[in-house]
This record gives sequence, C-alpha cells and structure tokens, in this order.
Amino acid sequence: HRGRPNHDGFLKKAGHMMKLVAGLRRTGSAATDLAWVAAGRFDGYWESNLGPWDIAAGIVLIREAGGIITDLNRGQAMLESGSVCAGNGTVQKHLLDALTAAG
Repeated sequence: HRGRPNHDGFLKKAGHMMKLVAGLRRTGSAATDLAWVAAGRFDGYWESNLGPWDIAAGIVLIREAGGIITDLNRGQAMLESGSVCAGNGTVQKHLLDALTAAG
C-alpha cells in the first residue's frame, strides 16, 4: 500500500478490521483478490483508489458467483469511485458496517 493515497486511512481501517477477523490477506492485485472472493478462497475484500481496469472483471466474477459487490458507499459506482467491497451477502454487509465504524 506504500505510495498510494490515504495510507493512514487504510491503516486505520485495517487495524480496526484485524480486531474483528481471523486474518487479513492481500495478493497485491485487486483483480486477483476479487477473483479469489468469487472462487471462495477469500471471504471478502475491500479497497479504494483503484482503476476500472483493476476491478471490471472482478465485478462480473463476483456477481456470476452469486456474491455482492458495491462501492464503499454501498452504491454501484465502483468504476467511477474506484472503491469496492465484495463478499457473500452476509460477509459483505458486515465488512461495510465495520469499515463505516472504522471511519
């Protein structure tokens, strides 16, 4: 995450999330992380400041797998906002709630 905008904000959210989950894992590629959520390898995923090329295919994969994917404002403007939150219906909602609580 080094060199990306709002590093302090990411650390705050990650720190909050670490108190709630068994572990955080990231491959370093939003496309791969979203594909792994769709495949069931990851339970959920969130990120911001992404390009459309990072997330477009992942949106399709998540939806085709029956998952839920929104932007961090719970809307459908992922390609415009560059933010995503994905998981199954339960995980994705809890993930968004926890991210909102983290500020």
